[in-house]
Amino acid sequence: MTGQVAEAPLGDDPAAAVAQHMAALRRYARSLVRNSVEADDLVQECMARALARLRVWREVRDLRAYLFTILNNVHLDTIAQRKRAGNVVPLDEAIKTLACRPNQLARIEANELAEALEHIPEEQRRVVLLVGIGGMKYHEIASMLGIPIGTVMSRLSRGREALRQMLAGEDVPKLKRADA
Repeated sequence: MTGQVAEAPLGDDPAAAVAQHMAALRRYARSLVRNSVEADDLVQECMARALARLRVWREVRDLRAYLFTILNNVHLDTIAQRKRAGNVVPLDEAIKTLACRPNQLARIEANELAEALEHIPEEQRRVVLLVGIGGMKYHEIASMLGIPIGTVMSRLSRGREALRQMLAGEDVPKLKRADA
């Protein structure tokens, strides 16, 4: 090493620099534990460890890699703690989870939405899914599909309206291709 250390991109607000990576860290944590509550706990512990060690950040060359390494270590520490603790379930915690609310309604609504999506034109469905599930921006979709941004907005509007009408049990006029 030449003795010269690259500055971490912290600026004046280290918390803001870390916050830029929260979504990616949460996705990675969910892929590790497959549980959103546990994933949030992992990310929270990762943030606590990272912010507690601000003094070493001037040695950090890649903040994203640094945070992902901390998250991975937190996950490994959690696994090791669980192995040492064994299967201990406090009675108070177990009683709370014995009865749970029914989730049939949410499942029925999800099934109805999936079925309704099958009944809207492909062009509208694609845009609705890219916005709703993919979280893409209109200009990204327009570029990806090779269509004007106005067409994206039109297809999205018509697709959402058709879905709303179908889910509300209203009569939906015959759906046509979204060429506009």
